[in-house]
Amino acid sequence: MSLPAGWTLSASAFNLTPEVIRAERTAPDLALTLVERDIAAAIEIELGQMWRGFPAPSAADAETFRDRLAAAGGRVSVVGVSIDEFDRGRRRTDAERRAFLEPQLRAAAQAGAAGVRLPIGQAGSLLDDLVPLLEELDLVLYEEAQGHETPAARPNAYDRIADLDSPHVRLLLDISMLMPALPVTYLDEIERGGLPADLVRRLRGEWRDPATHEAVLDQLRSGGVPGPIHTLYMNLLVRFGRSRVADLASVLPLVGAVHLKFWDLVDDDDRLSDPLRDVGTALAAAGFTGTLCSEWGGQEWLDDDPWEMTSRHLALAAAALSAPPAA
Repeated sequence: MSLPAGWTLSASAFNLTPEVIRAERTAPDLALTLVERDIAAAIEIELGQMWRGFPAPSAADAETFRDRLAAAGGRVSVVGVSIDEFDRGRRRTDAERRAFLEPQLRAAAQAGAAGVRLPIGQAGSLLDDLVPLLEELDLVLYEEAQGHETPAARPNAYDRIADLDSPHVRLLLDISMLMPALPVTYLDEIERGGLPADLVRRLRGEWRDPATHEAVLDQLRSGGVPGPIHTLYMNLLVRFGRSRVADLASVLPLVGAVHLKFWDLVDDDDRLSDPLRDVGTALAAAGFTGTLCSEWGGQEWLDDDPWEMTSRHLALAAAALSAPPAA
């Protein structure tokens, strides 16, 4: 079996963030390794990691990277961009927000990207006005939804994409929304960090139970989350979702790109494979075309080799997404 026509597996240079922080090689050199090592031909990059001068890196830097990537047989699929909402504590006006974003869009185009990515809803009132610029630059703006950002939780943001009805503004679906169970290594980490045994038990076996979500909130409100794991704990409320693919059925026609978010590679009970198969089946039925990008979030608590993790995950994803639907 092979992937459906028009589907492209890609890899995110975000996966190499620990190496970027180590700074033994430049961020562009590290991003290039994903292609040089034959891990992926299409890659996502994070503009804020790549070059000095953010949010307005030089055209020469972006074009040089595009050319080096092409020489290695690769290309940029999507560029992660951002809007800094505040300037020294003062909220930016819409004009200032656009001025912060526009050079990032131009840099993405210069790097040869097909699109850029923002968190869903962040563009806000800028969205309509951005479409002519996106058309000029031949870019798609992907609004990314992840974790708990379901259509039920953010109906206005999803409706805005649908109402705009532009091929230059699409939805990026992060499958962190579709987690049937929590990552095994994450559960081990928070258990070692001193979280109460009863709550850990519930997180291990009853992640999708609404009562577990209430227990997570109660533990936070009580002040009972140990300080060293407080940041990790917040993933339960932000980055880890508990939806099913049926909950997303109404918005699947809006999807133009997918993040195949993974945390570790423990898949004994198909907690990785099941969401991949489910979303693959649903996207195929919806006529999806676009990139499906391997993005590793587990670097927050794991120190595994990011190239090996990405390569192994892409192999797992290719098998799951290529499998025929269950009878």
